[in-house]
Amino acid sequence: MTPPRFAEVAEGDQLPTTEYRVTRADLVRYAGASGDFNPIHWNGRFAREVGLPDVIAHGMLTMALAGRAVTDWVGDPGAVLDYGVRFTRPVVVPDDEAGAVVEVTGKVARKLEDNVVKITLTARFQGQTVLGGANALVRLA
Repeated sequence: MTPPRFAEVAEGDQLPTTEYRVTRADLVRYAGASGDFNPIHWNGRFAREVGLPDVIAHGMLTMALAGRAVTDWVGDPGAVLDYGVRFTRPVVVPDDEAGAVVEVTGKVARKLEDNVVKITLTARFQGQTVLGGANALVRLA
């Protein structure tokens, strides 16, 4: 895919919808990379004891997946000037090969100065939004 150019994008343009599959094995790899070994991310019994339905994905992993949709679209991670989200709902990851699917959509919300666009993102799991206020500022060529 050719990276978008500022002159070619318009407010309201949609980013490609992307689905990311998250398995328990992904959670183990993410825990190792991040150092976040909280048992809610790997121990179903513990997760249920603290009131969760089961093991949940790391919030920062979910945030990273939404960010990846932006960097894949723009073609250059260095073009992302700012990125932030609020965590609104957990992604429950079943103990099977299918895992959980996070769907990420986005759109160009505003064109700003200096070839910068504001991207709003929506991340959903089982039809429910899992990230709120997800926005990125991206500088395009």
